Amino acid sequence: MSAQRPSMVADKGKLQDSFGRTINNVRISVTDRCNFRCRYCMPEQGMMWLAKKELLSYEEIARLTRVFASLGINKIRLTGGEPLMRKDLHTLVSRLASIAGIEDIALTTNGYFLSEQAEPLYRAGLRRINVSLDSLDAAVFNDVTRRDYYDQVWKGIEAADRAGLRPIKLNVVLMRGVNDREIGAFARLARSRKFIIRFIEFMPIGSDDGWSADKVVPTKEVIAAIEREIGMRLVPVEMHGAQPADRYAAEDGLGEFGFISSVSEPFCGDCNRMRITSDGKLRTCLFALEETDLRMLLRGGADEAAISRAIQDAVWKKQEGHLINQPGFVRPARTMSQIGG
Repeated sequence: MSAQRPSMVADKGKLQDSFGRTINNVRISVTDRCNFRCRYCMPEQGMMWLAKKELLSYEEIARLTRVFASLGINKIRLTGGEPLMRKDLHTLVSRLASIAGIEDIALTTNGYFLSEQAEPLYRAGLRRINVSLDSLDAAVFNDVTRRDYYDQVWKGIEAADRAGLRPIKLNVVLMRGVNDREIGAFARLARSRKFIIRFIEFMPIGSDDGWSADKVVPTKEVIAAIEREIGMRLVPVEMHGAQPADRYAAEDGLGEFGFISSVSEPFCGDCNRMRITSDGKLRTCLFALEETDLRMLLRGGADEAAISRAIQDAVWKKQEGHLINQPGFVRPARTMSQIGG
């Protein structure tokens, strides 16, 4: 017998799928544009950007967020593309921070524009930030991002630190033969500065990322390399729960690391997230093959109740998990920048 969708009354204030997972976290992409061309994210050439009219406006994002809050969503992460390419992003942050029920607003960025925007974002209510930094070697960084922006990214990271954004998490997508030799250098950075280093397994997104299983550096291998480098064990701080990263700290408490093991150790059973693309499509998984068009509802005169029902229905149909490393796996047609990082 198929699972029956719970009633609207039973669901009030709680957004659940048919596997009993509660969704309280949404990633909202504000643009598909990016000034980088990271190898694991998008092709070097040929990207076609959305027209401005196709993007959700800040007013539409705020309206959606109020609906999300009524369904129990309390965490928002703004993503892209590169979200700081969207003009006056701090004004959106301020709007979202004022919505009752939203307790946490975070941002994922490549860091390029942070040197000028960190302070306004903090004043608007942003408190947490993730910065992509795939290498501590400028030449390798330039090769991965296909841009010569290493020094500018570091200016942004330092500006975020001065502005008081805490914690600052540095995201590292490890690719064997590209930047895996730098695990030790990142371990030393985590112990010398109060940055949380998050190692992310290379995932197959899009058709031009060069992904293959042998290029994935499994989390267990990364942990072993860090322990060799620092000469002590890493101890668990928080293991697979609602957060995508397992958190570890050095045994002496100096240095924290996160590990997102989407390929070697999928954590789908605890997933509490969904995504909104910059053109207003709801995706219940990064690797989802189906989308729900919320922009059409927003612009078609739908009221909050109708939008809420559409969100609930989409979440109820959320798949049990992705199929990476299984015969049935199909890559999403959109690149990471089009979906929202």
